[in-house]
Amino acid sequence: MPVHLPAPNPAELFPIAGVRIGVTEAGIRKANRKDLTVVLIDAQASVAGVFTQNRFCAAPVQMCRDHLAGGQGIRAMLINTGNANAGTGADGLARAQQSCAALAGKLGIDAQQVLPFSTGVIMETLPVERIEAGLDAAIADAKADNWLRAAEAIMTTDTAPKAFGAQVMIDGALVSITGISKGAGMIRPNMATMLGFMATDACVSQGLMKQLATELADGSFNRVTVDGDTSTNDSFVVMATNRAAHAPIDSLDSAAGQALRTAMLGVAQKLAQAIVRDGEGATKFISIRVEGGQTQAECRQVAYAIAHSPLVKTAFFASDPNLGRILAAVGYAGIADLDQTRIDLYLDDVLVACQGGRNPNYREEDGQRVMKQSEITVRVVLGRGTAADTVWTCDLSHDYVTINADYRS
Repeated sequence: MPVHLPAPNPAELFPIAGVRIGVTEAGIRKANRKDLTVVLIDAQASVAGVFTQNRFCAAPVQMCRDHLAGGQGIRAMLINTGNANAGTGADGLARAQQSCAALAGKLGIDAQQVLPFSTGVIMETLPVERIEAGLDAAIADAKADNWLRAAEAIMTTDTAPKAFGAQVMIDGALVSITGISKGAGMIRPNMATMLGFMATDACVSQGLMKQLATELADGSFNRVTVDGDTSTNDSFVVMATNRAAHAPIDSLDSAAGQALRTAMLGVAQKLAQAIVRDGEGATKFISIRVEGGQTQAECRQVAYAIAHSPLVKTAFFASDPNLGRILAAVGYAGIADLDQTRIDLYLDDVLVACQGGRNPNYREEDGQRVMKQSEITVRVVLGRGTAADTVWTCDLSHDYVTINADYRS
């Protein structure tokens, strides 16, 4: 069961003018489940994406990068679940291209104006004929208020759909934002989440979109981990349809740019945290805050060392305050000149270690009290500077092994 993951509120999943979404059952891997989604985007929209840094990236990731670089303007997205089309070589690229061409033909656009996305099992042939057969139904289903159905259709091992929205006033105009994501395992994004899509009707130039997408990913999806694995298919795409009644935003540092970025980042962080809350087998949501570093990158380095430690994660699952495991992870994080005598460790409000050693006033029962909670904050103070950063993760349970042992069945 997910850890305090709120169900999507349909009233807060705002239709975005210039975007329509259609969903259907194509039988890509299993019958009787929504597994094919099309996103239709009006011509004036600005679109950008960030993708996995896994060098063994999937065919659709390679194609998305090429199509975005082509500069023709993205008019559609095609998303399938049940098959990752990764580890499929030249045949996988050909099948991704074939699916783009099929959708483009039905919409009267160029194949390079379609972005393909796939998620599911790696090293299996993409059943492109099933995708082609489902396109008419998906297109016929396209409407502006289909965000929740799309969130359901992109799920794999997720136990719940992930969708959030927000609205913000920019220069006197109401701007809407809606986003969806999927992911529960194979999550240590090195850019974004396994799949994430966010749209706004705000007016943003194409030239600014890459910066916006990157900053949103860096502040949200690049701060989460479930199991330390970076997927072959991670993709995060941001769309701005330029339909809101405000002047075009030409800088994210302007008042309008800051307002939009803040509102969109709030949605992106909810989407990213939802992935951790729905982590495979997770029973606890853990915030790891590292303070007093020389740089934010250094703080993230330490936070991820803690978040990726199987010993730390299993201790949290067992509610066992074996907290030397956390200090050990700090020590092997890779900071060569780290002074252990300046390190403090907190569990929520409980000071566990100070100046590199056990706090004389720390009591085991206080640590266990915090460890039994379903939401926990680990705070590490390095005593090296003023930088700080936060990573979100979950515990590692028996169910994680069970889910992944049975994934392909």
